[in-house]
Amino acid sequence: MVLWPFPFPPSIPPLAPPSSPRRWRRRLVRTLFVAVGLLVVAALAVVAVYRSSFGAAPKGERLARMQQSPHYRDGRFTQPLTADLSASFFEVIRGGLFAPRDGRTPTAPTPTVRPTLADTASAAVRATWLGHSTVLLELDGKRFLTDPAIGPYASPGRLFGVKRFFESPIPVAELPPLDAVIFSHDHYDHLDAGVVRELAARTPRFVVPLGVGAHLEAWGVAPEKITELDWWEETTVGTVTVAATPARHSSGRFLNDKDRTFWAGWAFLGANERVFYSGDSGFGPHFAEIGERLGPFDLAMIEIGGYNALWANVHMGPEQALAAYRLVHGRTLLPLHWATFDLAPHGWTEPIERLRVAQDSAERIAYPRPGETITLRDPLPTAAWWPSQPWKTAEQAPVVSSGVPDSLRATPVWKE
Repeated sequence: MVLWPFPFPPSIPPLAPPSSPRRWRRRLVRTLFVAVGLLVVAALAVVAVYRSSFGAAPKGERLARMQQSPHYRDGRFTQPLTADLSASFFEVIRGGLFAPRDGRTPTAPTPTVRPTLADTASAAVRATWLGHSTVLLELDGKRFLTDPAIGPYASPGRLFGVKRFFESPIPVAELPPLDAVIFSHDHYDHLDAGVVRELAARTPRFVVPLGVGAHLEAWGVAPEKITELDWWEETTVGTVTVAATPARHSSGRFLNDKDRTFWAGWAFLGANERVFYSGDSGFGPHFAEIGERLGPFDLAMIEIGGYNALWANVHMGPEQALAAYRLVHGRTLLPLHWATFDLAPHGWTEPIERLRVAQDSAERIAYPRPGETITLRDPLPTAAWWPSQPWKTAEQAPVVSSGVPDSLRATPVWKE
């Protein structure tokens, strides 16, 4: 694929010794003009190549429905607590670029499991973790897939590649029949355009937060297959009620669409058992409300990685993830959003090590390898399958969301 329309490196006039200061200045300005022009052309070429991966903006009836949401204001979605960064955008970028790289990616192949899948979904709760936030969830005889970012990159394409640590334990083409695909928001590590295109024809339902359906339609999903929900709204898949729950996060796939679509967690309410999926979220009182309105949950699937003190309002650390699990009244915890992509300046094993330190010995927490299936009726995998390497403790690298009310901070679930 050719992204640069000129010989590379670009030909820029050399800065020969000038015969006069004025001529030298003219030559410098000309050189800078050529360089900037070439960079602009290159950027436009890249945007043209990856434009389809950016998705589409909501319009028409979809936009009108978004505008009726109490969380939509002045063209963007809002939330009760701030999701702002605790530093400027450039400080965050600088921190990411110049943070130490040691320990952030595996130095040996990640041990994965090739799951053996039954022809039909189980009536009991079964969850197969495929990496990051992708879970093949079986409940009441229905099969759901959450946030299937199972392509090789969490980005528009290879040029900007945030590459997976390992191949998906189940390739897209070999996924079993699905009853519904669930998306929590439109960031690249959760919404993969290539995967959507492959699933569009053979998946009957896509359940998403408000506005995200515009992306799916742009990638070939028929509009009648798409269900878009606001927080606390519900739909049904067989006997399972699927409810959108609040989350403290953001959205956007390009420079001009921040918070133009909504984000959510999800509750799966079966006839006898219930499952919660947090999506991406900073910590907040919404977890207590979810637990009170929809809990308790037999299985809580909650993000624990991709955190940093600078963006603690949109991503929890392991300790706050454990507090969220307790607030939603989870009985079993499946930690997600770790060990798959290098998305934050922490060691790749750090989230799970910190979770093991923070957990109470009586709590049921599963530690599956990618591709491993857990059930609620069988012993959970608890052995450490990841390597032992240095990591920072909660005291050394605290991740604490702002704006949490004192009433919640005083509860036993809160640990700073």
